[in-house]
Amino acid sequence: MKLKALSLILALGGACPALAAPVVAENPQAIAGLLKDIGYRAELTKDDTGDPKIESAAAGVNFSIYFYGCTDGKACSSIQFSSGFDLDSALNMSSVNDWNTRKRYGKVYIDDEGDPYLEMDINLAGGGITEDSFRDSLDSWERLLSDFQEHIDW
Repeated sequence: MKLKALSLILALGGACPALAAPVVAENPQAIAGLLKDIGYRAELTKDDTGDPKIESAAAGVNFSIYFYGCTDGKACSSIQFSSGFDLDSALNMSSVNDWNTRKRYGKVYIDDEGDPYLEMDINLAGGGITEDSFRDSLDSWERLLSDFQEHIDW
């Protein structure tokens, strides 16, 4: 029965979301391409350790996508969205704690200069996630960036 349904979908020219290639960290080029297809800037580079990294922007700020769990810069298993904010004066810990207590996604930490970094991790191990799930995560990231800018009066 499943084969019959699939044949019907393909015969009608429809796409079957279940058959779409998953978004996996093993394929940074595909993630960069998906970002571009959605309308984001996406420059594929490498981080300081040689792992893939994508440079992009959303909500008026630059962000990076770091790849983790890599072996020799390949076969990665997760990604992390990250954006740093260069402030005139150091962000206080009570503001960081307030954010981290109230927000489920998007953790914040302060670097050695007192500037905050907002990060959000996505596990792509075990076969990855659907494109729709990736787009939803990207939407969440963009909302977090906007909310955080408001939180720190950026």
